[in-house]
Amino acid sequence: MSQTPTTIRIDPQLKNEACDIYKELGISFSAAVSAFLKATIRAQGLPFEMKLNDAAEATTDSSSFSNWPNEKGQCSSSSKANNSSLNQAGKEKKDEFYTQYSDIEIEVENYRDQFENKTVFCNCDDPFESNFFRYFIHNFNSLKLKKLIATCYAHSSRKSTLSCFGDFLLPQTDHPVAYKAVVTLVDDGLIETESGDVDLVRLFQIPGNSIEILNGDGDFRSPESVNLLEASDIIVTNPPFSLFREFISQLTRFNKDFLIIGNINAITYKEVFPLIRENKVWLGASIHSGDRKFFVPDDYPLNAAGCGIDENGQRFIRVKGVRWFTNLDMPQRHERLPLKEEFSEENYPKYENYDAVNVSRTANIPFNYDGVMGVPITFFR
Repeated sequence: MSQTPTTIRIDPQLKNEACDIYKELGISFSAAVSAFLKATIRAQGLPFEMKLNDAAEATTDSSSFSNWPNEKGQCSSSSKANNSSLNQAGKEKKDEFYTQYSDIEIEVENYRDQFENKTVFCNCDDPFESNFFRYFIHNFNSLKLKKLIATCYAHSSRKSTLSCFGDFLLPQTDHPVAYKAVVTLVDDGLIETESGDVDLVRLFQIPGNSIEILNGDGDFRSPESVNLLEASDIIVTNPPFSLFREFISQLTRFNKDFLIIGNINAITYKEVFPLIRENKVWLGASIHSGDRKFFVPDDYPLNAAGCGIDENGQRFIRVKGVRWFTNLDMPQRHERLPLKEEFSEENYPKYENYDAVNVSRTANIPFNYDGVMGVPITFFR
């Protein structure tokens, strides 16, 4: 299809901010404009609602847009965010995805022996909501964990209220609070109910286990969370995608082992690609392609294909390009690629602006070329 050059006037700052987002999504500005126009045609109008009343209500609620959470009621957007940042809030709202138990179980199975006598920190996880916390409680003894710590973010839209647990767990408050759960001992015969859920009251009645209110908001960058991170061995969680750069930078700065979920496009980030190039970070074992199912809050719009409500009444969406990122070793890393193609200058042209040859498909990597090659992102699968 032929394309027609089009000139439009756009505020430079607005364009730059939008292009930064498109770059993280792996699309160009032109592709984004084309997508908007196609959505307009499908909707026979603007592909979003424009309501003055909604905007007025949004700017009057200080808790609605200042700190969107992400995975299981914890990690927020930057604490510097303000109520006028509606575009940023909208982007960060999309981070509020809750990982399925089965995805965690399948991935951790590849590293079981590396968890023995280790302290695991789930620093983006409400223990009353998180499947990460639930999984590690169920497998605390079989993994031979030393300690499990989970912290939640105070302003999460799905953070559980504690009224049903009474004052034994935490005192009731009239404002959002963050809390920390610490588990050092699990009695498998006492804490699992008939449904397989964790009986948290009995869990925290076991000597050595505790749950308490944090002084701060529970953000993963807060001093309390950083202190807990320093005292931990392995970080396992689903951090907010919009803060993935900052999250993984913190982990590498403190030299921590980790197993976290992110978008495949994070490979291209300047904070991430050098780690992959230097063999300090790699993709996990279990997710190689396709999309993944994530649970979302009850008010999350289900507009895209593949969204729905399951038999338990939980809303879910399907997200493409999701991968595990880790620095935990696994056998798959040491398997050799079966290379069959032979190098020739004709079939492998050099780039004009870089001394490397282009390889269009992973299957076409030549077995007899030792120079620098440009490979597709699918090479990391």
